[in-house]
Amino acid sequence: MLNLKSLQCFHAIMQTGSATAAAKQMGLTQPGISRLLASLEQSIGYALFYREHSRLIPTDEALRLRAEIELLLNNADRFLALARNLRKFDAGSLTIVAPASFSSGPLADAVASFMAVYPAVSISIDSQSPQQARELVAQRSIDCGFTQLPEQHPGLICYPILKSALVCAVPGQHPLAKLSSIQLTQLCSEPLVLLGKGRPSRQNLEQLFQREGIIPRVKIETHNIATACAYVKRQQGIAIINKILAKQYVDKDMRLVPLSNTISHEYGFIHSAHAPMSRLVNAFYQHCLAYFQQSESIE
Repeated sequence: MLNLKSLQCFHAIMQTGSATAAAKQMGLTQPGISRLLASLEQSIGYALFYREHSRLIPTDEALRLRAEIELLLNNADRFLALARNLRKFDAGSLTIVAPASFSSGPLADAVASFMAVYPAVSISIDSQSPQQARELVAQRSIDCGFTQLPEQHPGLICYPILKSALVCAVPGQHPLAKLSSIQLTQLCSEPLVLLGKGRPSRQNLEQLFQREGIIPRVKIETHNIATACAYVKRQQGIAIINKILAKQYVDKDMRLVPLSNTISHEYGFIHSAHAPMSRLVNAFYQHCLAYFQQSESIE
């Protein structure tokens, strides 16, 4: 039988590289760490580390097991947190995954307003690659998340929650910054800062250019909204970006101007298809849905 402590011991050694450091991290003695490691190795039938001077070097097998053990420990932590919080609906914990720019922009306001209603709830927000985020939510390692649509992962249930149009982020002193809207044809001679090369959202934008018979002058490529806005503010070009994600970066050096030939990005709220939403997750979803609907109506 596997022992949770022995798995924690393995994880600590992988993090620290030595039994002494792992013992300090776990609050145990070095012989205690050695016994836990020996018990784990006996259970699986082969060695996980070899010694090199005072360090423990992981075997190939240990490296392959690392991600799975981290997932097991994460689920164990979530189980303990859930068990402690089931007694009280409004005093639980939520784990959320979302793109970094979404977390620091529209989600930050939604979470702040949710916590004003549920002050005893604790929230952990993570950012992962889209593929990893999907897997973590599908496996129930994370309670819920936000992702750009369309979403077709078989292990997820997805609810559309927010739409946002593409806009032009223009340097504050640029002549186009004074306009009420910008046509794609007005960008023919402008250096552009574009995001998401190879992604569906970028492909949609490129198709828009093609329909207008325009070859864009791409000066800077990035996958990050904050980076794109930083270069716009330094007058390196005009970015075509998601309005709701870009609003947090607006100042005197950058203005957002609507794009006449626009397309919208849509975001969804996701949770695992393998279990219904808990009452707390459902309360968070309903709050975000109402919050974003209100925000859209104000705009």
